[in-house]
Amino acid sequence: MCELFGLSSAQPVPLAPLLAEFAQRGGATADNPDGWGVAYRETDRFVLDKEPVRGASSARLAALARTLHAGLVIAHVRKADPPTALTLANTHPFVRACCGLDWAFAHNGKIPEILGPASCCPPRQCHYAGATDSEQAFCYLLQEIARVFPQAGDPVDGDWFTAAAATSELIATHGQFNFLLSDGVHLIAHAHDRLHGARLEIGDAAVAVVASEPLGAVGPWQSLGPRRLHVYRAGVPLVSLETSGAPRPAVGSNQVH
Repeated sequence: MCELFGLSSAQPVPLAPLLAEFAQRGGATADNPDGWGVAYRETDRFVLDKEPVRGASSARLAALARTLHAGLVIAHVRKADPPTALTLANTHPFVRACCGLDWAFAHNGKIPEILGPASCCPPRQCHYAGATDSEQAFCYLLQEIARVFPQAGDPVDGDWFTAAAATSELIATHGQFNFLLSDGVHLIAHAHDRLHGARLEIGDAAVAVVASEPLGAVGPWQSLGPRRLHVYRAGVPLVSLETSGAPRPAVGSNQVH
């Protein structure tokens, strides 16, 4: 099954050896051979690097793991289950515009048959690049966040974390919905049933790391779930919300493209 890796830090830090170890989860130390991707923050935008190939044997991913310095990262290795085409469009992470910001998202789990026109949570006004339930869930999550996201000021203000938690719970009741999400400032980790976290320091920087399975390069790790939404900012835990029992979001418009 797909695996996730995320990092939040107060300043850019070297990703080796963490990302190098995670890359091996893409078909060597775990059965996730169907693509890899890394979204990382650079100045005021996300840079997205991905391939629909086995991450463990990708020279491009190996070079990125050796050289990347970043303070906000979302990475993914893919197991296409149910099978969909091994294309760039179906490879995580996904990046979309919403609320005047670029957002990045990657998902672990299966949420089949719940995002179609007759389902509980159909995304509206959203054009898909690929054919995965993950991309559709990303659109629905953003459209619900957009209804309450602050139009000005620091995005820590307002109740969009609560909206994200409620929407995550709604989707998770129909499948498995572990994910990493970022608005370019925060790292949001939804631990439905399979996510772990660790804290460390690299130089003078506080660093929070999240992964589907603990990575031996750092520790100790602790389970982040089940059914909790964790928000990190600059390497520091900011909010932790229980999603179990969260109310279903009301129907509203969206600003997702």
